[in-house]
Amino acid sequence: MDEQEKKMSLVKEWIHKAERDLFTAHLTIDNKPEYTDIICYHCQQAVEKYLKAYLVHLDTPFERKHDLDYLIDLIVENDKEIEQFYDIVETLSGYAVEIRYPDDWSEPTMEEAKTAYKIAIRIKEYVIKRIGIE
Repeated sequence: MDEQEKKMSLVKEWIHKAERDLFTAHLTIDNKPEYTDIICYHCQQAVEKYLKAYLVHLDTPFERKHDLDYLIDLIVENDKEIEQFYDIVETLSGYAVEIRYPDDWSEPTMEEAKTAYKIAIRIKEYVIKRIGIE
């Protein structure tokens, strides 16, 4: 396998993992909508993984962080249009770590969970289009 094939394989692995997070959020919305924290967490995770897939595609190294702004900062160097997502990913930022612990957090509303899901879908569509895969 040459370097290009290895890179594409890694991109697809990131997307595969992102798809699982997004599907988990979707299943939870449909079957356990009261689990809004889980929905929001998986939406944040999906976006993080889609952005990491895009970074691999761009040959841009990244640190193992859960910071969506950091990931977009790295992408902006090659794709200025992604700046449009800074504001909406801010909505997801607290769902990476804080929401997983019982101290000092509040349960997201169903509206917040649905918004998180819509954001994840938008980022997915953007990244998939930019990478050029289905």
